[in-house]
Amino acid sequence: MRGSSSKGAQQELRLSSGHGGARRGAGRKPQAGRRRVSHGQRPAIKASWPVHVTVRMRRDVPRLRNFELAKVLRQAFVKGCQIAGFGICQFSIQGNHIHLICEASDRERLARGMQGWCVRIARGINRAVGRRGPMFDDRYHVEVITSPRQMRNSLCYVMQNARRHGERLDPRYHGVDPFSSAWWFDGCVDDRWRQGLELPDPAPPVARAQSWLLNVAWRRHQLIGVTEMPAAGRRG
Repeated sequence: MRGSSSKGAQQELRLSSGHGGARRGAGRKPQAGRRRVSHGQRPAIKASWPVHVTVRMRRDVPRLRNFELAKVLRQAFVKGCQIAGFGICQFSIQGNHIHLICEASDRERLARGMQGWCVRIARGINRAVGRRGPMFDDRYHVEVITSPRQMRNSLCYVMQNARRHGERLDPRYHGVDPFSSAWWFDGCVDDRWRQGLELPDPAPPVARAQSWLLNVAWRRHQLIGVTEMPAAGRRG
């Protein structure tokens, strides 16, 4: 500064309006009616605690409940259903999101397993529909399952999610959702729905459950009905 009157005077620091630093309005923009997934640290994961994972697609991704796209998705499930320390044990495909029941030995294995699976899904769908760019709308959501009742509720929520959303289920499949892992799920009250149906493919798209909660414990609270509505969808 020039002039003797300015010597020793403390000058006000003004933040530049250019790049860098916090800016009003910066960051992710939430969509109306739905909270974004937190970018904080993921919850602790143990091999004995299965997890319910939900992944959502961007708005410009075609509807997933399509038998042609289901073939693409199935390939990703078969290749990524089980790797060291990570396994996808059950799933259901909805219009714009996918539910998974997974097992992972720790937080890092879950992250690596999901990353590989998401890459396969994105590449497969983009190739199939001639699309480019990111596929997923947000970080995947994780719910850690620590009790038999919570395990039972999560399985019912995933396997019967199409009913919760009011999707029309093709009567040829006797009440089960063909866009789910129902064929490889052995926890139904009645298995007569399988009569007259052929195994979709000999290569299973899901991993064999290893945890006590997912193998045994949840069955103490009753098997799941073929037409059962998840508790979260029973209103009305």
